[in-house]
Amino acid sequence: MEVIQSFTIDHTRLKPGIYVSREDKGFTTFDIRMTESNKEPAVAQAAMHSLEHLMATWFRNSSAKDDVVYVGPMGCLTGLYIIMTGKYSVEDMRKLTIECLTWILTQTEVPATQPETCGNYLMHDLPMCKWEARRYIERLKNDFHSEYSKIVVKLDDGKIFADA
Repeated sequence: MEVIQSFTIDHTRLKPGIYVSREDKGFTTFDIRMTESNKEPAVAQAAMHSLEHLMATWFRNSSAKDDVVYVGPMGCLTGLYIIMTGKYSVEDMRKLTIECLTWILTQTEVPATQPETCGNYLMHDLPMCKWEARRYIERLKNDFHSEYSKIVVKLDDGKIFADA
């Protein structure tokens, strides 16, 4: 089997930032990395769930709405993926994300948190979501990272997979 490209990222050196995870088939997958992997706690599930609802709502109503394909959390809860069509640079996504997170700080409720509209409607935490948004805005403004550190992966058949 082929190694998934994201498994070639050196997560021991991965800093919070915005990265291009992959570009193919007319789509760009942005890695919205909010915490420092394996060094800081992951975003709490309820806060991440609220971030997902709020960010998806904002992006699907933003100037980029026609190009938004997906906004959702990473399984490791260190950030989210945003998949876009069209031509967006990391800097474009940085500006959009700061605008989105600034909007989140003004919200008094999380959209779609009723049993009819959410699969786990009780698992939301707006105050912690806002705390994470504030922290990530500061990181995007003051200590921005956008270049992955890659590693080499040796496959079971002895082949070497590296993506630099």
